[in-house]
Amino acid sequence: MAGRYYDDWSIGDRIEHEIRRTVTETDNLLFSTMTHNPQPLHLDIEAAKASEFGRILVNGTFTFALMVGLSVGETTLGTLVANLGYDKLVHPKPVFIGDTMRCQTEVTDLKPSKSRPNAGIVTFTHRLINQRDEIVCQCLRTALIERRAGVPQ
Repeated sequence: MAGRYYDDWSIGDRIEHEIRRTVTETDNLLFSTMTHNPQPLHLDIEAAKASEFGRILVNGTFTFALMVGLSVGETTLGTLVANLGYDKLVHPKPVFIGDTMRCQTEVTDLKPSKSRPNAGIVTFTHRLINQRDEIVCQCLRTALIERRAGVPQ
C-alpha cells in the first residue's frame, strides 16, 4: 500500500499496521554488530543470564528502527520528502528474541509547510506492541509529506 499525501491525513487518524515481525537472534546480532554496539546484554548470553532479565535483550535501536519500518508502507511510502525528527522516544518494556511485534500509528498534528507549498508536516505517534499487548517502544515522528498536485493550499 502506498503512503498517503499530506492532504489525505486528519488529526486522530489511526492505523493498525498489518505487517508483524518476530524478532530473531540473527536480527539482534547483525544489527548490534553492524552498528558497533558491543553491549554484553545484547551479545553475551552469560552476561545476559546474570542480568535481571536472565536472557538476551534485543538492541533498543533495532526495536526503534523496526517500529518505524513497520509503519512506512501505510504512512510515507512514496510521499515522504524527509523525516524531520523523532522525539519522545521511550522503551517502556524490554524486547526479547522470539517476541512478535506489531505497530500502531496515530496522527497527532498537521501543519502546512511554510517553506514548501507542495508539502506539509505530519506528526505521527508510533507504538510498537508485543504479543503480550505491551508497548515496548513509542515515539513521535515528524515527517515532511508531499501534497497532492493541484490541491489548493
